[in-house]
Formats: sequence, structure tokens, C-alpha cells
Amino acid sequence: MDAVAPRIEINGHAATAAELSYPATVNYGHFTAMQVRGRATRGLDLHLTRLDAANHTLYGAGLDGERVRDHIRHALGDVEDAAVRVSVFWPEEDPSPSIMVIVRPPVAAPTAPQSLRTVVYQRPLAQVKHVGGFGQAHYGRLAERDGFDDALLIDAGGVVSEGAITNLGCYDGTSILWPDAPALDGITMLLLERTLPALGVPSRRATVRVADLASYENVLITNSRGVATVERVDDMRLRTDQTFMKTVMQAYDSVPWDRI
Repeated sequence: MDAVAPRIEINGHAATAAELSYPATVNYGHFTAMQVRGRATRGLDLHLTRLDAANHTLYGAGLDGERVRDHIRHALGDVEDAAVRVSVFWPEEDPSPSIMVIVRPPVAAPTAPQSLRTVVYQRPLAQVKHVGGFGQAHYGRLAERDGFDDALLIDAGGVVSEGAITNLGCYDGTSILWPDAPALDGITMLLLERTLPALGVPSRRATVRVADLASYENVLITNSRGVATVERVDDMRLRTDQTFMKTVMQAYDSVPWDRI
């Protein structure tokens, strides 16, 4: 795989220092992140829906999906495989929102089971993938310093909402539970909700407590990089159901790649 030189474009052209001054100094906007392979990505419709919905929430106006696709294609140029972030911000003096596309080298899903450190924290406006994630970045770094892979966000009563940059799913032997708590609906999570029922694993939303995690057959995390099983939360060791994880990967691998 050829190395990808990182690049940043805003509204279809190389970003200038003047254009970058706004997102560099005003911490307000939203984004989506995707892995691109062969100039295609999984769940493109979900990414575009996310951006449109977030734009309505933050700015009171929609966002044209075809415009977003055009800017991603332009930023990719001749690059086939990449990690792509699409950020949207809207300076008050501008007539329309700006779309910033950042292209970086592709990133693979974790291959090893993951460990999570719990922290009492709730992202503001959790249903939006917004910029300004200081809290989740801070607690994620602290977790890594203590030998964990990431942080798991909970409330004061031990109810799980989401990971710092992931969704958490719990398999109870018949279905997969996603926390019924304020959280971002991740693209990979939504794709599994689409595909797992055909393989006999329905999804449902329910209250998930840290104290109950060891009772599940399998706990996993999902994000734009893919899917990984969780083997430890704090000092709690969790079970792994290899058959279930094979089913999850079968479902994920069945998702078509949408040409950008």
C-alpha cells in the first residue's frame, strides 16, 4: 500500500492559512470519519445523513450530500485507500457552510482484544459528532497512560453510554444490546444493526451497567476503524464468544462498499 501524503482541502481546494484560521480558533462544528478503500466506503448514506442532521442541529440548515461527495472525491485525487475526515463549520459572515476534507493514511481495525478504563463523563450534545471533544480525548489519553486502550464513559450510577471514540455492544446469547443512554449512533454500530438480524442476532437498546458487563457472553466496541472484542474493563475480565465474533465479522464483511 502506497503511503498517503496528508492533505487538507476546504470547499474543493487546498486549504489556505486564512481559511484554516476559523476552525483553528473557533471550536464549533461537526464531522464524520470514514475508512476509504478503493475510493469507496461502508455506509456512505449514513455518513451523509449524519452530516445533514448535525448541520440542522448546529446551524438550522441541511447539507447537500452531493456537494460533500464531490469534495471528498476531489480531496482524494488519485488516492485509493485513506482515512478521511469531513468537518463542517460555518463562519457567521459566510453565506453557506464550509466543508473541510482531511485525507490521511488508512488505519486498520485493532487486531487484539481491547481494554477499557471507566470514567464518569457525559459528552455534551451526545447525539452529534461534534468538534471540541476535549473531555473524551483527555480521558482517553489518561486511560492509555494507565495501560488501557481507551476510556468507557459512564454516569455516576455506573450506567454505560459509549466509549470515548467508540460504541459498546453487549451480546447476551440471543441479541446484541446497545446502551440506551445519551450517545452517538456510530456508523459501524448502525451497519451491524442492519446486517446482524439476517444472521440470527437482533439488536436492541437497553440499560447497560458496568457491574453487569462480566455477565455477557461477549462485549465489543465499534467505530470507523471496525470492530474489536473487549477483554477487560477496569479490573474486570470479560468473556469472549469466538463464534459470536465470527458472526459479527461476517455481518460487517457483508456490508457493501459504496463508491464515493
